[in-house]
Amino acid sequence: MKKESLIFFDETDLLPEISFSEKERATLFQINLKVAGSKSLEEVLDFIFNEIKKIIPCDRIDVAFIEEDNQRMVIQFVKSDYEPVYLKKGFASDIIGGSIQKVFLSGMPSVINDMELHAKSNPMSESARMLLKEGIRSSMVCPMKSEERYIGMFMCRSREANAYGIHQISLQMAFAYRLGQAVEKAYHIEQLSSAMSSYMEMLSFVSHELKNPLASIIMTAKTLSKGYYGEIGEKQKSAADRIIRKAEYLLNLTAEYLSLSSIETGEFQARPREVDFYKDIIAHSHEIIAVMLQEKKITFEQNISPDLPVVKCDPELMKIVMTNFLSNAVKYSDFEAVIRLSVTAENERIRVSVWNQGPGFPESEKIRLFKRFSILQTPELSERKGHGVGLYVTWKIILLHGGRIWADSKHGEWAEFTFEIPRLMDQCLLY
Repeated sequence: MKKESLIFFDETDLLPEISFSEKERATLFQINLKVAGSKSLEEVLDFIFNEIKKIIPCDRIDVAFIEEDNQRMVIQFVKSDYEPVYLKKGFASDIIGGSIQKVFLSGMPSVINDMELHAKSNPMSESARMLLKEGIRSSMVCPMKSEERYIGMFMCRSREANAYGIHQISLQMAFAYRLGQAVEKAYHIEQLSSAMSSYMEMLSFVSHELKNPLASIIMTAKTLSKGYYGEIGEKQKSAADRIIRKAEYLLNLTAEYLSLSSIETGEFQARPREVDFYKDIIAHSHEIIAVMLQEKKITFEQNISPDLPVVKCDPELMKIVMTNFLSNAVKYSDFEAVIRLSVTAENERIRVSVWNQGPGFPESEKIRLFKRFSILQTPELSERKGHGVGLYVTWKIILLHGGRIWADSKHGEWAEFTFEIPRLMDQCLLY
């Protein structure tokens, strides 16, 4: 090979796979099986790193993706058998004007067989300086392809100078070809997971920051409405009451999103203790919705088992469940309707049902219930505010307690939501 700091190749330079040795073809076959059967990219790359070293000089491999409309390359995966590593995951470099641009546009590999010479010839190359600091002396860069488009680069590095010739480059291209689709799929899954995590962190932050100001607005508006700041007219009182209702809606929304954020980020944890289920949970939730019942002139009926036993559960989480059940019943009830709450105990399990008169939901819409951000698509319900969080959080809490939850309805007449949990929650589960 020519003694140059950077060498580019074309298709005519590469060897066909038939020219590889039996050991090399066997390695490629094993990689095919691993790529097809593995569920994680980390597993695939660990395997490839161990296998590639058997047939190619290799102390480090990198996988990088082309991002920002083909303008930037970002290293996403790094495997090495030495420490320290200076060129790490997350390193980004612009493609335009660099050597990677030619690799990307041509779809053919490049080789550096003298990293020290290359670093001197390209003093602006930060990656070359860091690799040199790691002791890397040779590097191969091969494009990765998925569904007829180039998506990134697969790189093999060695601490030996002049480590790579045509044979090694041909093998490396064969590796890169097999990696393409598996790498892209795993990368997109990781991106989605990272985006979801960032979204939930932001959601938690915003909800938490809104919580206290909204509570303060509600308190101030209630004080104003009750005349503690001086007598006000009916028009002003009506305006203050509207502020209270809207702020309470937003406060409830922030509480639900905080719960959702805790679920999605894995911070959702139950702290079970023995409680009086009626006094500590039902009565508390009933008090919260009492004003809502009065505003819609709803008749609230209770059928509570007289021998209700002590229940071991997380009372704070179960308050969320009961408040969601009762507030939804009010929200989706007709004016001057009836709501019936039933609580029974049987076979070491507690069952709670909330029945309400109202539009209910058709059987076809039942599959939407208890799903995140899922809102029932019926004309009667679309006019009533919902955001598809409360029932999902409720479902998660019931599962956390080892219970089950379901709903029934006669469309146009009534709906009933029921949950059942063991009387004793023996252990705390994490979500």
